[in-house]
Amino acid sequence: MLVFPLYLYIMLNLCISMLYADVMKNKIESNNNQLIGSALKRVSPYIHHTPIVSSENLDFMLGSKILFKAESLQKTGAFKVRGVLNHLLSLKELGHLPEKVVAYSTGNHGIGVAYAAKKLGIKARIYLPKNTAVLKQQQAVYLGADVIFTETRKEAEELTKLDGMNGYHYLHPSDSDSTIQGAGTVCLEALNQTGNVDAIFASCGGGGLLSGSFLAKNEYNSNIKLIGAEPEAGNDAARSLSDGKIFRFDESPNTIADGLRTLGLSERTFNYIKQLDDFITISEDEIKYWTVWLMHLLKLVCEPSCAISMAAAYKWLQKQKEPKTILVILSGGNVDPSVLSELLNSEYLLNKPNLR
Repeated sequence: MLVFPLYLYIMLNLCISMLYADVMKNKIESNNNQLIGSALKRVSPYIHHTPIVSSENLDFMLGSKILFKAESLQKTGAFKVRGVLNHLLSLKELGHLPEKVVAYSTGNHGIGVAYAAKKLGIKARIYLPKNTAVLKQQQAVYLGADVIFTETRKEAEELTKLDGMNGYHYLHPSDSDSTIQGAGTVCLEALNQTGNVDAIFASCGGGGLLSGSFLAKNEYNSNIKLIGAEPEAGNDAARSLSDGKIFRFDESPNTIADGLRTLGLSERTFNYIKQLDDFITISEDEIKYWTVWLMHLLKLVCEPSCAISMAAAYKWLQKQKEPKTILVILSGGNVDPSVLSELLNSEYLLNKPNLR
């Protein structure tokens, strides 16, 4: 007589446990799916909601619809400020806003840190390699950061980590969930403006923009393809994907895409990069070509580090059998005037892009 009620009791508790597990799983997934949306609400008061632009001439030449997210028009000239703001504002919500932060950068992350620190009333120290574009150096200084120049990117990283162990809050360019979520707001904001697209293209330095874009497009529509772009001369991510483990350069790669001169991915961003639909490496000549053409067609200043995304899109479109609608994230527009002058005086405009 005791066996049957005990059996029922066990089965009832098992069913309740399974139901509770399903409810919690759905709750967790729901929360995860709102991470980028929450980040967008958090950073919105501090940023420009940058426009979507296009070129009828380019659409005609390529036989597809190309939509550009002009993050080059952001307050700091690049998307990086979104990740920095989300990271610091998340800490502020928890009552843990640091008094001083430290970061290393090839320029745009440093500018973002300087801007966010100024807005939030905290101190910022930024280590920049001496080969950082002069324009980016000046912006970080102008925003009030304590800027220290180093001989190499590796030295900048080491000194930043040392300060991080001695009273400063270390703000990595991409190796942080909240920074990645902030970076992803540019993609989600763009999709809210454009509606569904067939594919999204974004550049890869440390992998934060692509990682955040992966989360963002899954929040919006997981069927949209996401494709990464990287210089052939700085192909650490491509080599990591090929090797199945992270490859790191000993020295900064020599590429005109100065915002992508990273030494390597983090484990965090590598896990996202492995889930992309495609990853395309681009030659220096292709980067220069599309930097010139985008500035000509869109009448916007585009960094080589973001023009690379259009170069990857062009390669991808060559393989498509029917017209596509794609989103290209123009991640920044802080170009050194000397580089800009050299590119604009080149002969790239004599060779028109064409897929017809």
